[in-house]
Amino acid sequence: MKIKDRLSLYFTLSTTIILVAVLWAVYFTFVKFMESDFFDRLTDRTMVTAKLYLEADEISPEALDKVRNQYLVTLNSEVIRIYNSKNGAAFIGDDQQYWTAATINKVRQQKKIKYREGDRQVVGIFYKDNQGDFVILASAVDSSTLNRIEKLKRIMIVIFAAIFIVLLFLGRWIARRILKPLDLFIGEVAQIKSSNLHFRVQEGQNKDEINLLAQNFNSLMEHLEQAFVLQKTFIANASHELRTPVTRMMMTAELSLSQERKPEAYREALSSVMEDAGNMDSIISSLLNLAQADLEFGAQELAPLRIDELLWALATEWQKKGNTLNVSIDTMPETADALLVQVNAPLLLIAINNIISNAFKFSDQQPVDCILRVNEINGELTIAITDHGPGIDASVLPEIYEPFFSASKNSGHAGNGMGLYMAHKIITLFRGTLDVSTKPGSGSTFIVTLPQLRAH
Repeated sequence: MKIKDRLSLYFTLSTTIILVAVLWAVYFTFVKFMESDFFDRLTDRTMVTAKLYLEADEISPEALDKVRNQYLVTLNSEVIRIYNSKNGAAFIGDDQQYWTAATINKVRQQKKIKYREGDRQVVGIFYKDNQGDFVILASAVDSSTLNRIEKLKRIMIVIFAAIFIVLLFLGRWIARRILKPLDLFIGEVAQIKSSNLHFRVQEGQNKDEINLLAQNFNSLMEHLEQAFVLQKTFIANASHELRTPVTRMMMTAELSLSQERKPEAYREALSSVMEDAGNMDSIISSLLNLAQADLEFGAQELAPLRIDELLWALATEWQKKGNTLNVSIDTMPETADALLVQVNAPLLLIAINNIISNAFKFSDQQPVDCILRVNEINGELTIAITDHGPGIDASVLPEIYEPFFSASKNSGHAGNGMGLYMAHKIITLFRGTLDVSTKPGSGSTFIVTLPQLRAH
């Protein structure tokens, strides 16, 4: 059974039970009220009877007439009897002894009784008079009340049926109304495929459980999207980052084997291979860390790093490739500690190297400027990497950090669209930011901002 059907059923059942309880309470209260009212009337009849028959000798004829005119209105199926101390009928003939001696004696014991005999209501009182002790019993059928009760039953049945039908439809309407966001959520979830994991469901404006479900689902989809993308692109990332050390190792080995060399030359070659192998191991570990990374990066993975030393090392590496990376420090801080950042060094190296690689690629290997600035007031370090390329079109700026997006497709430059994605992902992990300033035809400047270690 669907949730909306269960909600409708539970709502209808609960409201129906409440309705039945209310109708029963009204009916019971009405019946008891009318019954009590009729008992009071019967009690009045007994008192009037006592005055008429037992005290008539003590009051004037005018008073007796007044009492008769005021009270003697015969009730439906009325029966009144006066019994003396011997339980015999007095003043009113009763050949069949309408009430039993047990009932009469009960009245004497309790002084006053009220009870029902089927539709009849009976009242008995014990009356002490100068003529003796008497028991007066009166009974009648409250036919008008019975008719009212029957009408009330029919009215209540009609009202119950009408309200039940209304509640049934109202319950379904309320269930559909309440669960409409859930239907929309289900419909949107059904649209998600492996090809559009970037899709997010609408969270809505109501701060309810469905809104919370949508938020958690979107959060889950974000993690799934990242995991899916990382899974699909791990090989591409590995080839992108490992190509250089692998090529270098192959070239070193090939040169070493091309002819006989001195032992020193072989040791030098093996040392170079070992160095490249160590770099590969570091890169592989960093790629694995990236694949497992989340917004909260474990503190045990981080270590202090002099950012200027990393930039100088990159400049040296690019110089070996025949490219010029101009590294400069805008304002030299008073102490070297101001240049420290808390990062994973191999990962940050990959991130900044990807930005520099893009700068060389899109500026056709022209020199790239890298300026390091220290803002001790804000506790931040900024690295501005400027190229002399064609710039980035404003229409694609929001997409440059998306995986697989590559502006090189339209510029004739080879690329897999993972460089800036990885750079942005890594820098974000270290609580940094990556911004870009660009003008078409005037190059681009990527600005990496990282918190200083002592600012933590």
